[in-house]
Amino acid sequence: MPDPRHILFVTLSNIGDAVMTTPVLAALRARYPQARFDIVADARSAALFEHFDALDEIILKHKNARWRDKLAFVRQLRRKRYDLIVDLRTDGLGWLLRARRRLHKVRQHPPERHSVVRHFMAIAPLLGPTQPPPAELWIAPAIHARVAAWLQVLPGKRWLALGPGANWEGKIWPARHFAELAQHCAGQFDAVIFLGSAADSARVADIVRTLSLPCLDLTGKSSLLEAAAVLQRATVFVGNDSGLGHLASAVGTPTLTVFGPGDPLRYHPWGARARWLIAPGNDLARLDVARVAEQLNDLLNSP
Repeated sequence: MPDPRHILFVTLSNIGDAVMTTPVLAALRARYPQARFDIVADARSAALFEHFDALDEIILKHKNARWRDKLAFVRQLRRKRYDLIVDLRTDGLGWLLRARRRLHKVRQHPPERHSVVRHFMAIAPLLGPTQPPPAELWIAPAIHARVAAWLQVLPGKRWLALGPGANWEGKIWPARHFAELAQHCAGQFDAVIFLGSAADSARVADIVRTLSLPCLDLTGKSSLLEAAAVLQRATVFVGNDSGLGHLASAVGTPTLTVFGPGDPLRYHPWGARARWLIAPGNDLARLDVARVAEQLNDLLNSP
């Protein structure tokens, strides 16, 4: 079969899950440099792919759409014939569309296998038994310039980025612990940057009141790719099990994620400089600040 020239790539919904599909997209781009891509994505995470350099079109898939809208969505995709469909969502969409070849996420796999590895198994028929590359993000120069202007207000260059929020309370390390960690490590940093959604602003305000370091609160003020560009300039990122940790790792920033509930063996940020801690009894209220500070110090001093 000749190399595909038009590929449909179906990614996942949540921000962290979508980032964990980017090694597959990057590997396909490298394997087929002449190909163009349509990407099916969710509105929550579609912005991650807006500046992918081989993109033709992003098609939004709405999870809770009515049947009439779902049929219209399929009809829209059936207007094109693809050389290859790579479906990492596996809801059967690929079988409804016109394509020469279809590949899907492998459902049967060892439970300890990371999600990136599982996604990558979908394209093993094309690439063979290959290790997944790092996660990757595509950030336009204009975004980098905008973020650089924001960060000019901060002193120095040793910046601690914190993500104290998450999508539900059970995954959130208490705000007072983030404050204690930042204060404990104050001698190692020139400033603290806070990232997250607008829902995290009140939590961040509580932390900022206790800190002696200069702070920049960007919660609710940055897009996904702007947040990634900020993280790329940070010295290190510490946060809960959320999309921000995956963004940080994808741009190569040393990353420490604290896990309560969840499965870090499968869902930790994918990257050589990503570390994680699991709270005792999966209860983040019991995760000691000193233990996180020790791991953070070790991360900062590692090669």
